[in-house]
Amino acid sequence: MQKIKVGISHGDVNGIGYEVILKTFANEDMLQMCVPVIFSTPKVAAYYKKSIEGAPNFNVIDRPEKARENQLNIVDCFGDKEIKIEPGKPSEETGNAAFVSLQAAVEALKNQQVDVLVTAPINKHTIQRDDFKFPGHTEYIEKQAGEGNHSLMILMNDRIRVALVTTHVPVAQIAQKINKHLIEAKLKILNEALKMDLAIDNPRIAVLSLNPHCGDNGTIGNEEQEMIIPAIQESFKKGIRCFGPYAADGFFGSGNYAKFDAILAMYHDQGLTPFKAISMDDGVNYTAGLPVIRTSPAHGTAYDIAGHNQADESSFRQAIFSAIDIFRNRERYYEAYANPLTKQYYEKRDDSDKLKLDQVTEDDI
Repeated sequence: MQKIKVGISHGDVNGIGYEVILKTFANEDMLQMCVPVIFSTPKVAAYYKKSIEGAPNFNVIDRPEKARENQLNIVDCFGDKEIKIEPGKPSEETGNAAFVSLQAAVEALKNQQVDVLVTAPINKHTIQRDDFKFPGHTEYIEKQAGEGNHSLMILMNDRIRVALVTTHVPVAQIAQKINKHLIEAKLKILNEALKMDLAIDNPRIAVLSLNPHCGDNGTIGNEEQEMIIPAIQESFKKGIRCFGPYAADGFFGSGNYAKFDAILAMYHDQGLTPFKAISMDDGVNYTAGLPVIRTSPAHGTAYDIAGHNQADESSFRQAIFSAIDIFRNRERYYEAYANPLTKQYYEKRDDSDKLKLDQVTEDDI
């Protein structure tokens, strides 16, 4: 099969982004699986290459179409502009560099110059500017995907998948952001992503409560009775196998998460805290629900270890694997449903044993 072209944004270059990128592709087998295209500058790449044993050489290009197989390609987005590198120190300059890289990578993704996008971690504060007033990658990429597209953040690996109703929302605003319609919409996206992108037939989804002890029948809150339970019931009627709500503490503590294909959490820390406790090393952040495919490692910039050659590349490597798998799964899904068979059926009370062909045209025969 043709190798998938993987676009990579370099994230905050004072974090561990470049370290995990270069460690990933120090394994030559990775270059056999895909064609990596980093949107960056060779000067920053060369700075980090010196400390990464086995890091491959670069093929510096001016546009993604020139990417070569079996090489680590770098689209130079900065030209002669210098970027001051101080590992472990957030700065406005590296925040701007992170945005330039991300913007170029997303444009290439939208224009189908790369097949998928894997993003290295950013600093959500230093990247802020007039062109980026978003709480994170997910919201920015959703906006860039165009009107009518709604994303869903899924943290996943082979053992557990956790999706979020709300993402980067202050805790004080969570209850106001959640409603029955939003929960139903997220359940629909999650169900479709499990089938189309992750190739799971007839998935089972667990839905978490918002309040402790599921609200104790209204004693500790009414969101379960007024929003969450009605959303589960309505979604189930539409063919989505969703169950709950479950109190988050007992659900994860008892290991019940292993009985479901995915979990829908109400807010960021409710889902991500147990996920990262279970799967920090190889977790992947996937932005589902969009026509484009984007994944990232489940960790952040890790300034505390940046520049010390201590970062573990497992999560970044898994993000690349996941992006490739999702791309292939979508191809197979679209192919399978591209030309569905015309419905043929027997009418009730018809004893003639004659096949009804009312919906079959002469061109179909």
